[in-house]
Amino acid sequence: MTTIALKVEVPIACFRQSRAREYVETYSVPPPSTVYGMLLSLVGEENRYTHCGVKLAIALITEPAKSTVIRTFHRLKTKNIHDPKNNKPDYQELLTNIEFVVWVNAGVDKAKPNLVQRLEEAFTNPASINRFGGLCLGESRDLVNDITLLPKNYYAESMRWLIKDEHGLLTLPYWIDHVGSRGTRWLRYELQECQVLQPPELSWTSVQSN
Repeated sequence: MTTIALKVEVPIACFRQSRAREYVETYSVPPPSTVYGMLLSLVGEENRYTHCGVKLAIALITEPAKSTVIRTFHRLKTKNIHDPKNNKPDYQELLTNIEFVVWVNAGVDKAKPNLVQRLEEAFTNPASINRFGGLCLGESRDLVNDITLLPKNYYAESMRWLIKDEHGLLTLPYWIDHVGSRGTRWLRYELQECQVLQPPELSWTSVQSN
């Protein structure tokens, strides 16, 4: 199998915008980099370079509601990690009722087995997967409520697809540099409602580190 489709349901999450500082804004859709990280966690893969070259297509089923909360953030201001100066309350945006479908295509993933094969194995033989912790979409707090393997002929009448568009209003990361921002890779997108049986060509994002 070279392509697999998964339906993901998350009650609450924040997809923090990369340039957000005191006011923690969220993207309106899970970035490809975040979805890729969740898929790696699902199969118990700790090395994010292992499946470089895999392709993802994302489509929203729901339009998540947005709200704002105030919470304590931990930022290193002094060397003493217990110093209260390192803790500060700030506002954060949250999304609720997130449901989307992600199609995963092997692309040029050269790992053996590739990510598509490992995902299929995770559903057909869960006992073979060695992983730890809860399955999250983004922060460790943002737990996935349900993830379902969809049939090959799955069709939803109305979905909003994340479509690559150089003039799009959404700029999302497909690869994150966790040391600094220099190695982070971005693409521009638009959300478009399409009634199609297969992901549109421009909905595919190749997850690459360069």
